[in-house]
Amino acid sequence: MHWDLCLVVGLTILFAVFFAVANGWNDAANAIATVVSTRTMAPWAAVAMGAVMNLVGAFISGKVANTVGGEIVDHRTVTLPATVFLAAVMVAPLWAVVCTLRGLPISCSHSLLGGLIGAVGVSAGWSALQGGQGLYKILFGVLISPVMGFVLGYLMMLALSWIFRRLRPTTATSFFGKLHILSAGSMALAHGAGDAQPPMGIIAGALVAGGFLTRVSDDALPMPWWIKLTCALAMAVGTALGGRAVIKTLGSGLSKLKHHQGFSASAGAATTILVNIMAKGIPVSTTHSITGAIAGAGATSGLRSVKWGVGRKIVTAWVLTFPACILGGAVLYWLLRLIFPGLEPAPPAAP
Repeated sequence: MHWDLCLVVGLTILFAVFFAVANGWNDAANAIATVVSTRTMAPWAAVAMGAVMNLVGAFISGKVANTVGGEIVDHRTVTLPATVFLAAVMVAPLWAVVCTLRGLPISCSHSLLGGLIGAVGVSAGWSALQGGQGLYKILFGVLISPVMGFVLGYLMMLALSWIFRRLRPTTATSFFGKLHILSAGSMALAHGAGDAQPPMGIIAGALVAGGFLTRVSDDALPMPWWIKLTCALAMAVGTALGGRAVIKTLGSGLSKLKHHQGFSASAGAATTILVNIMAKGIPVSTTHSITGAIAGAGATSGLRSVKWGVGRKIVTAWVLTFPACILGGAVLYWLLRLIFPGLEPAPPAAP
């Protein structure tokens, strides 16, 4: 038994759990910000609902986990060491915590993916990233989630305004207040389904790299029940801890929402996430999706109703996330390679 390998894999699991907690902490706002800001639910009740639905959502699908842990490179031609996964999962929670403390709702998943890309680039060469489908799915998710969220939030808001245009204001408030709770629950479910899976993929990928698990097939990673349960519980704990600064930014800083706008934003974002992860395992950002949907729903009241200055602050955090985490993942992998030189895979035999 190679004790260095056991240590690296054990640390990878530990940091993956820490990442899931930090993800839930930062992204608590994604699911519950709108129901808190519209006073549909008390903060404690919304956090409790978000934690439970995160836990349930984590068991819905495993496609994103496979994208993260198994499709970044073509594993038939590239062998990744376990230290790649440790480097990625070390930089991601550090970045997430820094941004959360500053009230910036960054994408925790993209932090992890950026760290993984940087580590893989140093380990196997940057050209190796082109061999897997995962990189293209990541790039597609970065582009599609805010746009799709904005469009769905905007269109859903327009449709509701026309369908219920003759509804009395008091009746509309009561009706959409109940629907808003349902849509926020769906958003929390989607958050668990999407964001609990990247750490699952990291753990499974590290265990395969270390020889502790064997691939199910050429295109699928093994996913034992304990990995799913561990990451799901960690994210639920993080969500229960909440992220009040981020909730404030998303819930009221970007746009003042009414009940029907909050419902449209949550429903639009949940649809964006679930469609992408269930169809192709595309790791879209819940932060990107809900921010786009909030802006879309708010924009139906006029462009001035959206605080675009706050939006620029959020976009700045998005723009910084990938380069910062790619660099961090590359540097951490380089350091880990110096500390654990015996864990580097043997070069492929010459044909």
